[in-house]
Amino acid sequence: MSVADKGPKKTFREKLNGQMFKKLMVVAVLMFGFGYALVPVYRKICEVTGVNFLTQKDGTITAPTNSQIDKSRTITVEFDSNSRGTLRFRPTVNSIQVHPGEMTQVLYEVVNSKNETVNAQAIPSYAPEAAGPHFKKVECFCFTQQTLKPHEARQMPVVFFIDPALPREIKTITLSYTFFEIGGGKVAAAPANGPG
Repeated sequence: MSVADKGPKKTFREKLNGQMFKKLMVVAVLMFGFGYALVPVYRKICEVTGVNFLTQKDGTITAPTNSQIDKSRTITVEFDSNSRGTLRFRPTVNSIQVHPGEMTQVLYEVVNSKNETVNAQAIPSYAPEAAGPHFKKVECFCFTQQTLKPHEARQMPVVFFIDPALPREIKTITLSYTFFEIGGGKVAAAPANGPG
């Protein structure tokens, strides 16, 4: 094999490498697009199935005016948190004990550790799943998107009561929130001469 024969093979290999690189770039762009599109797709799936829907059915619940508190039962409510992105998010207490029908408030803390303003949304879930319809939130940060300024720390309340119709075999409920950035997290800056 002469030296001249090695030249075309190297060019052919470079051509194959270039084609493979282009294909991998297309795959990477498609994967990024798919990941970016997951939030609206997730919302639609949750809306259709009624699971973890952002605008929850209990978002319009008002505080009961004549609630009967069932003091014969005690339910342990555990609080859990997960976050996506650079947000730090946690409950201020790990668990509390409540009576069905008793109005209760707990706080969650969130910190935006970025140097830019972000939009974020919390999605709740319940365990066991059968407890979900009986967990009535009167006020919750999960009902709306949250806008957090750079390095802002905020305490956000959840006001709830447990419906006395909760099945008697359920003695512990876990309320878990996943807090994630929306739309890449970036928020357009307000004009400098805009209304203050």
